[in-house]
Amino acid sequence: MSHSRVLNLYQRFERLPAGKWLFSRVFSRMAPYFSTIGANFIELRPNFCSLSLRKRRKVQNHIGTVHVIAICNGLEMAMGALAEATVPAELRWIPKGMEVRYPAKADTDLRIEATTNPEDWREGDVPVSVRALRADGTAVVEGTIFLYVSKRR
Repeated sequence: MSHSRVLNLYQRFERLPAGKWLFSRVFSRMAPYFSTIGANFIELRPNFCSLSLRKRRKVQNHIGTVHVIAICNGLEMAMGALAEATVPAELRWIPKGMEVRYPAKADTDLRIEATTNPEDWREGDVPVSVRALRADGTAVVEGTIFLYVSKRR
């Protein structure tokens, strides 16, 4: 059974007008660097999180596409929310690494997704699959963020 103040907060906010937008702002304050990209929650549940990231000047690189570091920031934001919504109460997590590939240009607004398998949530390494998709569904960044999961002390 998962224990999650973040998931409970998300569920309370999503019932409000502009609730997902408000939750996005609150969640971004938990790790202030998340606010630099202005991503918004689309969906959050155990083992899944999706965000939207608008292509706008503050997240673009010199060629006018969404900068991969902004995308990776979004991937980490989705992973963190997923982890908080999923981790069993007796466990805790910390990111330990990220591997990503850039198969296509990020030249539109993006949908960012993080997913895990329920059976992976135990002590040790937990892989979180992450990807960013263009408006046409093409993956522009895909990879894995690795978590180390241990007992709470």
